[in-house]
Amino acid sequence: VSRGLGDVYKRQNLKKEVLNMSKAIPVIITNSNVLLYDEQGGEFKPFSLPGIASRPNIPFYHFYAKKIAEGQHYFKEFVKKYYQRKPSKNILAIIVPDDTSPLESIFINEFFVNSGACKAVAQMTMGQALQKNINQYISVSKSSRNIVLQYIRNNEIQASRYYDCNEYNVERIKEDAKRLHIDIEYENTPVFVNNFNLNMDDFFDMGEVITPKQFMDKIAAIDVEKI
Repeated sequence: VSRGLGDVYKRQNLKKEVLNMSKAIPVIITNSNVLLYDEQGGEFKPFSLPGIASRPNIPFYHFYAKKIAEGQHYFKEFVKKYYQRKPSKNILAIIVPDDTSPLESIFINEFFVNSGACKAVAQMTMGQALQKNINQYISVSKSSRNIVLQYIRNNEIQASRYYDCNEYNVERIKEDAKRLHIDIEYENTPVFVNNFNLNMDDFFDMGEVITPKQFMDKIAAIDVEKI
């Protein structure tokens, strides 16, 4: 079971009571770059490192490992452009692709929390961020590597399944979604198709389609609960 933004990666024994969302900065890890929410401007700003290679089936941030110090320095300066307050007051609410592995999740946390741009980060998948007023639902998305099915209940990932984005059977995925978890077989569970990357045409008839604007509006207003 994977929890949501209640799981905060702390540095220097960060006290729980200071984790309130008014100070959090939404960040989205897309298939090609990092988006930072500019609160004053009301829009997301793209961040990327020059000279970073792009390879099929490998998330772009893997190549940040070759330029850790440089990347962290540029990101800290990037955040300072839009948030003039002290970095020690910042918490980054990071939204990652649905197929982010545990090791990738750790790398992402380490990269940002050690950049000096914040005091802590909280992380959740795109699927977990799709709805906050619906207790259970199925998310369908497409990363740079996989088609991903997730069954979310009470903001936690209860089940997931992955399909190579270069070779998949649409009808099989639709059928698998009906049996992703035993709960789904006995309860009417809504399906949300995350079209943030404009690559989900094959799955539009599975459920409600979330447009890029709808998705970014949700992330801009996302909550990090006190833990």
